[in-house]
Amino acid sequence: MKSTSILIPSSWLPKPSTTPTPSAVAPLPDEALVSIVREHGHLYSLAADGDLLYTGSDSKNIGVWKNRTELPGLESGSGLVKAIVLSVDGNKIFTGHRDGKIRVWSTSSPHGVHKRVATLPTLRDSLKKHSDAISSLSLDAEAGILYSGSWDRTLKVWRVSDSRCIESVAAHDDAINSVAVGPRGLVFTGSADGTLKAWRREWKGSVRATKHVLASVLVRKDSAVTAVAASASGAVYCGSSDGAVEYFRDGGRSGGVLRGGHRLAVLCVATAGERLVVSGSADRTVRVWRREDGGSHVRVSVLTGHVGPVKGLAVGDDVPGRSWLVYSGALDKTVRIWRVKEREEVSDDVGVTVENVGRRS
Repeated sequence: MKSTSILIPSSWLPKPSTTPTPSAVAPLPDEALVSIVREHGHLYSLAADGDLLYTGSDSKNIGVWKNRTELPGLESGSGLVKAIVLSVDGNKIFTGHRDGKIRVWSTSSPHGVHKRVATLPTLRDSLKKHSDAISSLSLDAEAGILYSGSWDRTLKVWRVSDSRCIESVAAHDDAINSVAVGPRGLVFTGSADGTLKAWRREWKGSVRATKHVLASVLVRKDSAVTAVAASASGAVYCGSSDGAVEYFRDGGRSGGVLRGGHRLAVLCVATAGERLVVSGSADRTVRVWRREDGGSHVRVSVLTGHVGPVKGLAVGDDVPGRSWLVYSGALDKTVRIWRVKEREEVSDDVGVTVENVGRRS
């Protein structure tokens, strides 16, 4: 596959050709750094780690970008890829698929070549396969556990060390849309049944099996809960089909609704550091909030440019502790990359700026 840089030349001007290609890069005016155009698939999921970006779509392959250059994709052959999660060391990639299976990929080879090393469930756990599409994955690296949520209404628990399914939880009355690992052994699930649930993990037996018990129901509403994320500070955020983004602290004992929400359904939520939360929506926008010292939130930016619903978000370090790269993937077949800065001291009410990398200070 031909490599295509996702960095724009130093002039940061559009290329003269306007002919679309299967994988093209275009510079953007205003706030976005760059847009990746992928004509062969609508984008549903993203994951980023350092100089690596992975994109999941309905094209059967997972796109891979390294050092701003496109690499050969991961060929799964299973259709829609709705979830991607990376190990902490970046050596393993877990992808959730429409066929109810999880593919595990390795990048540990000397040349960074990706290789599929496992498919979950394995043959010995074949009866524990999800019976419908996997909608979300979340990794608890410290516990060595991978969680998968599915449209089959179950939450499954996988032990990473031996690829075993060690528990299946009948978690909801309708499809699970999102799963997020939280602090202190909690995991959160959001569902089309209109609930956001918190589950507490308990260990049992000498084989390190688990038992998850329902700790609380944080949200119960008529609208579907479509996206869930947990921040480094322990705050939990959820987006719903009514356009609202809600937050919870202290295990759900306090919280509220973020002001300045979306006009249409929230489809994805992600956090950046301890203070920022980002949401993508069917209204084609990406919105950024900052958590204040008192716990309240201020909306600080509305990022526009996508011409289709925003289905996936990923956040990566840009300048550690100062700025982040936010990746947004949409059904317009593009990934847009934004730089979001957090300022410790500001003279106005906006503590976050979105900067065009082509500007010079």
